[in-house]
Amino acid sequence: MRYCNNCVMPDTKPDLKLDEHGVCNACRSYERRREVDWNQRREEFLKILDRYRSKDCSHWDCIVPVSGGKDSTYQVIRILQLGMNPLCVTATTCHLSDIGRRNIENLKQLGVDHIDFSPNPVIRRKLNRIGLMQVGDISWPEHVGIFTIPIRVAAQYNVPLLIWGENSQNEYGGPAADSENNVLTRRWLEEFGGLLGLRVSDLVGLEGIEKKHLVPYLYPSDEELQRTGVTGIFLGYYVPWDGYTNSLISQAHGFSTLTSTVEGSCVNYENLDNHQTGIHDYFKFLKFGFGRATDLACLHLRRGRLSRQEAIAIVNRHDGKFPWMYLGKPLSEILAPLDIGLEEFIAICDKFTNRKLFMTDARGSLVKDKHGNLTKRVYPE
Repeated sequence: MRYCNNCVMPDTKPDLKLDEHGVCNACRSYERRREVDWNQRREEFLKILDRYRSKDCSHWDCIVPVSGGKDSTYQVIRILQLGMNPLCVTATTCHLSDIGRRNIENLKQLGVDHIDFSPNPVIRRKLNRIGLMQVGDISWPEHVGIFTIPIRVAAQYNVPLLIWGENSQNEYGGPAADSENNVLTRRWLEEFGGLLGLRVSDLVGLEGIEKKHLVPYLYPSDEELQRTGVTGIFLGYYVPWDGYTNSLISQAHGFSTLTSTVEGSCVNYENLDNHQTGIHDYFKFLKFGFGRATDLACLHLRRGRLSRQEAIAIVNRHDGKFPWMYLGKPLSEILAPLDIGLEEFIAICDKFTNRKLFMTDARGSLVKDKHGNLTKRVYPE
């Protein structure tokens, strides 16, 4: 396990590569932003908006997928400032928090039409359980649905332009061709959209799930997409993307944050909507040896807000703690709807833990402290 010499991201992150100088591709992508002519990108963006703007006001101009978080709130603010009439689409999160609901309602009050799509909760709970047990991702159905549901709405309502936020492959590191991509395609979804090798078709027959239950999680057919001409672009390609700046702008427009740091994170302004997010981030730590605090520390470090030593201290303090609580809700209450007890959950955690990354005893058992926390074999220096 090697760490980037510039930030604190390990090379265990999927699609992240270190170059001959020991610097990761996420840092290199950020460095290349200095070479971008952002005025030219803005002009490109304005031309795209004009091309898709409804000339007779009979349709919405675009669709903006929104969770109510800082980034989607920022997206809506910017799109409204540019005179667009968006249809905002929320693929309802798995276990919505109170602050998440407040932020969705606040986003609507910015002055937009809004669809809140809530998939069958009985099926959703089964998918959460299957995702956790089979691929170690409790949020699997959510991460699929946030891409498929807005695109289904675009095809259904004949609104071809979707405006997404950041390209995660650019912000967090990924293959060069995709990190520079400004269009979200079916291939991007299948490779980077959170499927983790578990295809939607694999779910038929599991826990009584039928094909008819999976409509929200299926990408529209090529024929449907071609008929509507659906195109999804990343706003982060056309404007310098920064989550902290997005948060400040969103807060100025009514977005709510916590008064304390989010569990497993190092900030108070993101991942506020879903009580299951703490479990999702913890499993990333178990599989790859880094968590959400690492992601955020790297973003701030690249922008000069933290030194590398400050980032290391933050990561060592916040990353990878056992998720006993998230957004004030105990783990037992988060697991209860999925019919998973604490002992079974810990067994699932141990199953997905990469033992090459964590300390084990002479018998090969994971070494844990009294709070259930693991110890990594290698930490950033």
